[in-house]
Amino acid sequence: MDFARGHHETVSQILQSKPNQQVYRIAPTAPVLEAVKLMAQHGIGAVLVMDGEQIVGIMSERDYARKVVLLGRSSSDTPVRDIMSANVMYVRPDQTNEDCMVLITENRLRHLPVLDQGKLVGMISIGDLVKDIISEQQFVIQQLQHYISGER
Repeated sequence: MDFARGHHETVSQILQSKPNQQVYRIAPTAPVLEAVKLMAQHGIGAVLVMDGEQIVGIMSERDYARKVVLLGRSSSDTPVRDIMSANVMYVRPDQTNEDCMVLITENRLRHLPVLDQGKLVGMISIGDLVKDIISEQQFVIQQLQHYISGER
């Protein structure tokens, strides 16, 4: 039995385990206030900025705090495109939680859209990944316990 390697969940499996798989989106021309209301309403930390089916950016609570609140801008007069992060990194459904953690850690991200052949199929957050890693560790611990008790 190879405990050290563990089993790595795919992005697809992580998405399936999420109770809410809805991806919230907003237009680049929408006022920031609308995006903040959307995030508050659904208890999420970021929304994808989409022009039709095209991802043009991502707007997070952090973008709001740093680029609106701190700069004294108006939430109702500032369009989302003025404060969004335009460089959006994404993952594919067949990638592993480990791939995601590397991307998130190295790029200081909190959210990763999931694209399947260019089509948006979901979004995973650092919270989803942490939850997945914890359940993976619990699985390994259980396997070890069975292995040890079977040895006696």
